[in-house]
Amino acid sequence: MSRAPRTFALTPAGRDLLRKDIGAHKYDHGHALVVTGGAGRTGAARLAARGALRIGAGLVTLAVPPDAMAEVAGHVTAIMLRGAGGTRDLAALLEDHRYNALCLGPGLGLAPQHAELVAAILAAARPTVLDADALTLLAGDAGLMATLHPACVLTPHEGEFRRLFPDLAGGLADAPTGQRAATVRAAAARAGCTVLLKGAETLVAGPDGSVTRHPPADDGALAWLATAGSGDVLAGFILGLLARGIVPQQAADLAVWLHRQAARQFGPGLIAEDLPEELPAVFRAIGV
Repeated sequence: MSRAPRTFALTPAGRDLLRKDIGAHKYDHGHALVVTGGAGRTGAARLAARGALRIGAGLVTLAVPPDAMAEVAGHVTAIMLRGAGGTRDLAALLEDHRYNALCLGPGLGLAPQHAELVAAILAAARPTVLDADALTLLAGDAGLMATLHPACVLTPHEGEFRRLFPDLAGGLADAPTGQRAATVRAAAARAGCTVLLKGAETLVAGPDGSVTRHPPADDGALAWLATAGSGDVLAGFILGLLARGIVPQQAADLAVWLHRQAARQFGPGLIAEDLPEELPAVFRAIGV
């Protein structure tokens, strides 16, 4: 295998994965579950859930602590709600194996009980996106890191990557693409799962050693992705594609590409809430 990163390009096969089969029903496209934080911290998870629904997951449910249920109910319609006040409630939800893709971290919190939720999600051993606070909790707990499995996707920005892999992070600062790719490749090998390093140049590495590069835009077209909540939507895009049965590294690559195309479609003034709403136009443009 070449050690150089491959620059991602949407192929006909990738486009075909994004289509929905005629005659399929909603459960054929998966049921994504997103765990929210408590009252006042649910927005990030709601952005992820909206992204998962818009990218084609058949159903999306938010697992919500009781103190945040009214807050979340006032903001969602097609997305379903289930109460989850702690690890026991979450474990009971996960007994339903129709929840075939999971997301944890956006707006979650960093208390010990939140680390227990990460452990419960990883114990379910299903396709899982770990973002934001979940990454910080992983970085502080070697035992949790040891429970990562090949169906996980980690989505750190550079600061989170430095916390997760401090001994590798020296290969990032002002480094050329080849060195950065080698660093992310080493992280994916250690974690045993897909690692997506977010940034102007985004890199996606699989545990098999392959790395895909999403280059920066010289024309500044992607600059408006530097906005609060953009990464939460990206996590939701990955989640929705996992729910649809796409394998983790491919789901990550397609999600990054679609996320960027949505930003290009909208243009200046973009905020995170706009990204899912641009997907229909992106899908039409590529013939999905």
